[in-house]
Order: sequence, then structure tokens, then C-alpha cells
Amino acid sequence: MNSYSINKGIGRTVEFKGLQSQYLFIFAGGLLGILILVMILYMAGSGTVVCIGVGGSGSVLIIWKTFSLNKKYGQHGLMKVQTKKRHPRYIICRKPVYRHLKHNKKQSA
Repeated sequence: MNSYSINKGIGRTVEFKGLQSQYLFIFAGGLLGILILVMILYMAGSGTVVCIGVGGSGSVLIIWKTFSLNKKYGQHGLMKVQTKKRHPRYIICRKPVYRHLKHNKKQSA
């Protein structure tokens, strides 16, 4: 009878070379964008040196920035930063105070 090993990675986040979860998508999307940009530049007639320079410097920038974001914010930190930017600092209520204290007959019925 064959024996199969149990997958111990169930419930864990995806990780590749230290990059976790959403940083993998940023990393892959950035490199794909750089590749497409280099192909467009090459088909437009730019020099080979320019294409290699743009591709190399862009990919180094994407790799460096992605790993620095991963180190700074961690697994879920980037999502927390995005939600913090959307969350209002304070709530403005322009209703008079007596309207909040007044008993509404429709709600009690």
C-alpha cells in the first residue's frame, strides 16, 4: 500500500524568497509591466542599450521597493496602511444636539 505525506502548508500564506502574499502580486505585476515597456520601446525603434538600461533599472527598482515594503509592513501591513488612509480622522455631525436627544415617535412604534 502506498503512503502519502500530509501537506503541512495548509492555512499558511504563500511565500517566495521571503515575499509574502500581496507583495508577490506587486512583484510579478511590476516585472511584467517592465517587460512590456521594454518590448514597446524595442518595437518603437529605441536603441538596444536604452532598452536594456530601462529594463535593468526598472526591474532593480521594482525588486528593491517590493522587498523594502515587505520588510517594513509585513504580511498584512500594506492593507492596514491603505485602510488607514481611507478612514476619516474625525466624524463631522452638523445636526443640532437637541435633534439627537429628541425622542422620535416613529422609531418607538
